[in-house]
Amino acid sequence: MRCTSFSSFSLSLEDALHLLQRFLYSSNQIKQIHTVLLTSNALVASRWKTKCVYNTLIRSYLTTGEYKTSLALFTHMLASHVQPNNLTFPSLIKAACSTFSVSYGVALHGQALKRGFLWDPFVQTSFVRFYGEVGDLESSRKMFDDILNPCVVACNSLLDACGRNGEMDYAFEYFQRMPVTDVVSWTTVINGFSKKGLHAKALMVFGEMIQNERAVITPNEATFVSVLSSCANFDQGGIRLGKQIHGYVMSKEIILTTTLGTALLDMYGKAGDLEMALTIFDQIRDKKICAWNAIISALASNGRPKQALEMFEMMKSSYVHPNGITLLAILTACARSKLVDLGIQLFSSICSEYKIIPTSEHYGCVVDLIGRAGLLVDAANFIQSLPFEPDASVLGALLGACKIHENTELGNTVGKQLIGLQPQHCGQYVALSTFNALDSNWSEAEKMRKAMIEAGIRKIPAYSVLT
Repeated sequence: MRCTSFSSFSLSLEDALHLLQRFLYSSNQIKQIHTVLLTSNALVASRWKTKCVYNTLIRSYLTTGEYKTSLALFTHMLASHVQPNNLTFPSLIKAACSTFSVSYGVALHGQALKRGFLWDPFVQTSFVRFYGEVGDLESSRKMFDDILNPCVVACNSLLDACGRNGEMDYAFEYFQRMPVTDVVSWTTVINGFSKKGLHAKALMVFGEMIQNERAVITPNEATFVSVLSSCANFDQGGIRLGKQIHGYVMSKEIILTTTLGTALLDMYGKAGDLEMALTIFDQIRDKKICAWNAIISALASNGRPKQALEMFEMMKSSYVHPNGITLLAILTACARSKLVDLGIQLFSSICSEYKIIPTSEHYGCVVDLIGRAGLLVDAANFIQSLPFEPDASVLGALLGACKIHENTELGNTVGKQLIGLQPQHCGQYVALSTFNALDSNWSEAEKMRKAMIEAGIRKIPAYSVLT
């Protein structure tokens, strides 16, 4: 029997369970099976098999990314007087996470409590993760504290919740006290430090992981992606470790997926090694949007803006649709080439054709594009035409252009606006002091330096990896 003919048959619950498990990742087949079950009234009984079918349907829609349908099924399940069990809730909680539906997640919490399933460790662990993902770390930790003898999966969920909410000191302290750890535990801590910009700590934990004497922990793709992100952003020897990781990946003949390939590509791009970045890009078999964005950004930021624009045309020819990150990379490429007209044309056409809603960061790139070309008045007029009050990213782009072209009058005006927005940012004070010095207005330059000191703002010194 072909799956496309489901609609002309009735299904027993046993057949439905079998077919749902067989076609778990196929959205069309799941919908057809669901339709047959509805039209044959097979989902109204209260037998345990009906409960199993509902649970499997909820999980199936979750697997295919149809989170709202999963949640709607729970409502239908209750309306049909089919009682959920402990296996119903983890999938529903994950669906609520994926839709960032805090209210639905809290409602599920109430349902689980009401029906006596809140003491199930799988349900508790799901709520630990849910509250962490929606930013309620206090509730996440309270739920974790209620788990008797938490397993490593529950502990990992707590680590993830802390990492997502910036509490890496607590996460690392708890991690060091965990009696049992696995690759997910280590990767979660590495990723947490990396996301917070604590790249030295991320690399330190990775070093401890591969030298761990308690148990042999083999890094997986997620581990490599997290640590490569820190390698890409850590100036003091990060690229050296990144190359060693690349060598390890090659020696183990690990398949270069889009995610892993993009992490390597991004690292080499930020290190300025464009030839290796291009080599990695060519080795990625299934080039998704993240890989295209990374190579376009690498080329645009390393003196090859025209090649970046050519790569953008290749991307479109490959039927890959650009997104907001692509637009940032394209605007950067046009700004570096001083292709003002082309940049504005692409900005307009990409937003229109691909339904991209520009953010203040995109508008800041347009200001940078116009300002770098020396068209400072046009850049200022563009800011005036924006449908919102310019933020620091937009004004900062104009200030940068004023510094490049030494326009002290406009630079002073913009700098003062920025101080109003970011009074604790040292860059604005330094820029204003520099503009006044260029005008030989030494008293104003000194005044800015004093204002910076009085505000308790300290300029972060530059450093060299050679010293």
